[in-house]
Amino acid sequence: MIEKKIQEVKELPYSVLLLLAFMGIFIGVVAGAIAAVFGRVLLYLTAVREMNPWPWLPFLGFIGLAIVYAYRNFGGKSSKGMSLLFQVGFDEEEIIPKRLVPMVIVTTWLTHLFGGSAGREGVAVQLGATVAHWFSRFYHFPNKSHIFLLTGMAAGFAGLFQTPMAAILFALEVLVVGSLGLSALLPMTLASFTASLTSHSLGLEKFSHALSKTFPLTPKLFGILLVLGLFFGLAGNFFAYLLAWFKQVQARLFPNPYLRILLVGSILAILFLSLHQGRYSGLGTNLIEASFSGKQIYAYDWLLKLLLTVLTLAAGFQGGEVTPLFAIGSSLGVLLAGIFGLPIELAAALGYISVFGSATNTYLAPIFIGGEVFGYQNLPAYFIAVTFAYIVSRRHSIYPLQKIRERV
Repeated sequence: MIEKKIQEVKELPYSVLLLLAFMGIFIGVVAGAIAAVFGRVLLYLTAVREMNPWPWLPFLGFIGLAIVYAYRNFGGKSSKGMSLLFQVGFDEEEIIPKRLVPMVIVTTWLTHLFGGSAGREGVAVQLGATVAHWFSRFYHFPNKSHIFLLTGMAAGFAGLFQTPMAAILFALEVLVVGSLGLSALLPMTLASFTASLTSHSLGLEKFSHALSKTFPLTPKLFGILLVLGLFFGLAGNFFAYLLAWFKQVQARLFPNPYLRILLVGSILAILFLSLHQGRYSGLGTNLIEASFSGKQIYAYDWLLKLLLTVLTLAAGFQGGEVTPLFAIGSSLGVLLAGIFGLPIELAAALGYISVFGSATNTYLAPIFIGGEVFGYQNLPAYFIAVTFAYIVSRRHSIYPLQKIRERV
């Protein structure tokens, strides 16, 4: 008798799969609608701040006091943010409080209006997960909590960035590095594509930039992509390492969270105003747009955006890391394009996806972001650069509770 090498698992009945399919569509509509409202308001507030940063940036430290007060007095478990999602995914927590949605949305709006350098994906993933996980309490089938969690995470990411395939892969990869749990694939797929279509139909614009030409893969280009991938991987790991380090240092130097966010926020306000009057505030979409439109990119843009984003998030301001990582990667790509003789748009695109992949310890998601944002004609280049960015180091991640599967 031949020993079975693959462990058999009990599959969900078709009735449950049908239910999950309907729930995936419903969750996608809800998450996509919330993402559209959140994203459009965020873009409006960004435009208000960019028109004249002076009425807003000087008060960054003071609005930080309000953020800390809100979370300490009303946040409860929602103050854990993305870490709470990881704990639920690992069955260390059972509930994601509904208050997380308004808390993280409003505090992120305030962070951006007053000039903090932060992202938005953390909000989208958290709100999608909260909405989806709330429905899990009404059903009784194996692994329901995990399935609904992943479905919501994918829907939130897809609703905000409108990259549904990358969103599915991001949710599958991010909890445990090196492991893909596919039990939630059906509702995730329906929720992700539905959320993307919903947010787009509600007027949330997607960033995309089709590369103007296809770059044939030659031995020389392969070597350049290898080296670029290593540089981008180091940048992503540097961001993740500094974020964890600054959180520890700031907590040790200023154990009082009110004093910490007031002091660091005030220093950041001075820096933001001094450095090109808010060029490094907010999402970093201005740097992304400049990278792909031939506008001015300074050699130090990527580094200043990296450092100021780390300081903003470590101090306790709300948002995410992904869009700043896109900005860091694309502006670093512009710098490296001149050094290695690559077309700027290709190098910027490779940096856009590879720095994100390195900092989040994800591999498939950034490759598909490349396809969904820049077109699939240069997929081999995305694959090579992301591969070498990914293998630089997996010891650091922007998600401190992320687990790495042991090699077998």
